[in-house]
Amino acid sequence: MTFKIHKTDEEWQAQLTPEQYAVCRQRGTERPFSGAYCASHDPGIYQCVCCGSPLFRAERKFESGTGWPSYTEPVDPKAVVTADDYGFGMHRVEVMCATCGAHLGHVFDDGPPPTGKRYCINSICLQLSPK
Repeated sequence: MTFKIHKTDEEWQAQLTPEQYAVCRQRGTERPFSGAYCASHDPGIYQCVCCGSPLFRAERKFESGTGWPSYTEPVDPKAVVTADDYGFGMHRVEVMCATCGAHLGHVFDDGPPPTGKRYCINSICLQLSPK
């Protein structure tokens, strides 16, 4: 995949906290129910913590009970890209920021209507821009 923003590991490490770097750049995850946005219902747009690109609308967030913020769809279909992930001995679909390639989380086909999708996203990868 080709992304618009390219930085060295050293540049990302200087910009991000160690926890953000581990999740966003090294494809990690935060502990369930630990993220700042897990139970948030504040209005606004969730942006990529790495590059500021708009990713998800707060009104598309729902309570999935999984321990991570969940959304029915991205702000725009081109805001994120997906790729098969076979880590941990299972198949999942990874979600990344289309602008900088930051790992955000995974998408599943068990979400509510109208999309049936559950974008399960790490809070640490996001920053909320209030309306």
